[in-house]
Amino acid sequence: MRRPLLIVENGKPKLQRSHIEMLKKGEMSWSDLIYEGIIELLDAEEEENALIALDYDEITEDTTHMEISPIFLFGVTTSVIPFAEHNQSPRNSYEAAMSKQALGYPFSNIRDMFLTRTHLLHYPQKPLVETFSINLSKIDKRPIGQNFIVAVLSHPYNMEDALVLNKASVERGLARSTTYRVYEAETRTYSAGDRDRIERPDPNLRGYRGDEFYVHLEEDGLISVETPVKGGDVLIGRTSPPRFFEEYRELAMKTPTRRDTSVALAVNETGIVDAVVITEPQEPSSLVIKVRVRDTRIPEVGDKFASRHGQKGVVGLLVPQEDMPFTESGIVPDALLNPHAIPSRMTVGHFLESMTSKAAAAEGKILSGTPFIHTPVEEVRKLLIKHGFHPAGHEVMINGITGEVMETEIFIGMVYYQRLHHMVKDKIHARARGQIQLLTHQPTEGRARGGGLRFGEMERDCLVGHGAARLLLDRLLEKSDKTVVYICETCGHIGYLDARRRQYVCPICGPNAKLSAVSMSYAFKLLLQELTSMCILPRIKLKERV
Repeated sequence: MRRPLLIVENGKPKLQRSHIEMLKKGEMSWSDLIYEGIIELLDAEEEENALIALDYDEITEDTTHMEISPIFLFGVTTSVIPFAEHNQSPRNSYEAAMSKQALGYPFSNIRDMFLTRTHLLHYPQKPLVETFSINLSKIDKRPIGQNFIVAVLSHPYNMEDALVLNKASVERGLARSTTYRVYEAETRTYSAGDRDRIERPDPNLRGYRGDEFYVHLEEDGLISVETPVKGGDVLIGRTSPPRFFEEYRELAMKTPTRRDTSVALAVNETGIVDAVVITEPQEPSSLVIKVRVRDTRIPEVGDKFASRHGQKGVVGLLVPQEDMPFTESGIVPDALLNPHAIPSRMTVGHFLESMTSKAAAAEGKILSGTPFIHTPVEEVRKLLIKHGFHPAGHEVMINGITGEVMETEIFIGMVYYQRLHHMVKDKIHARARGQIQLLTHQPTEGRARGGGLRFGEMERDCLVGHGAARLLLDRLLEKSDKTVVYICETCGHIGYLDARRRQYVCPICGPNAKLSAVSMSYAFKLLLQELTSMCILPRIKLKERV
């Protein structure tokens, strides 16, 4: 990756006004500037040995290059931040990462796209404060957010970066989006000549899930479009031949040997079938079937939003419009941002955007927030005064619950907010009973596998500190991997119950040994056996029975 810089020789840039005039007339092109040695493309390695001036006034005798414009310092994601030079640098870095997670209108042929996951914002808007780069990269043609009316105001439910949203705004379509998820099935041909079949599985097949999971399947084994589906519902019915040679022996016994390998909706999801596509690749025997499921996402408590200044937060509460504060002219904000989110973060650009957007909305034209060369603040103040607003963006607001005028003026304006794809519906996670690992008999890990949340060392320390012994036992034994092991009272080794002879057996003392049932963690039993496999023979000493 290289970026263009003006070459400086003898304390003067090689670009002259005559070159600019020729560019305007079309007598010269960008390529000509590079060919004639006026502009040079430098990579990160070459920049190490260059002294680059930001503007004409900074040029010294040692200067080798000059920026064409200071905004060329930034990449695509950073240069969409308005007033970026007024923010603390880490906040700009956060926003550069978050702008990639924002929901928008990613491509115009979204109806034909079958990507694994796609998000679509229903009503994207152009920002009222744009930067020069937004027009260059055409992000204004594919917007990634909406203009929110935001009041900076404390509220019980917007602490710790949370946002309080106006419920009526959300019901009118604010930040509403659709999530698309694609499920895929392929039919393969196996070595024995058998192949997968797309069909409605027979109830006698191995792995049949139950009649209720196949109710939406048509006779051809596929689900029909616009069918509402919930977690576990089968979308594509598929049967496969036996997996192992042993299963083929069952052919002689006239029992069903095929198995059900249908594709079902993920357990945690719901939606409506949006499209079903069947493609036939080069091999005539193999089909690829894709089912796209859509889900409308209405903002709810826990969904993540962010402004273009790294001010990210989740929704803390949806407040009815009649309970929201409002201005003297009757404007009700879409969101309430806590004032404590500003001082330590030093995102002054957020405030400047709020004021400039307010002026832009009143004036009816888009204003510039390009870093270093934006619309001057004085001009913004004049526009606000012209339209009857306070020059600093403050307004008198009335409490929607009590009807009283608030004692202090509230800073209110418009800020371009992005809805990010981190939604509570995709992250909510709970478990009662479920799958366990084969090796340790402890609950599986991860939301997708229906796993538990890890109760770690530090959580254990909290319970120890509180003296909550019963709860500690419950979390780390009863609800985890409790098992009963038979221990020989004579030698202290692990024995077993011989089901045929109906007697307890110790591998060392023999069948007549006296064994006791002991409850312990399965992971501990596993440790004992692993030590044994390493020629370390642990013994368990049992207390006398009371």
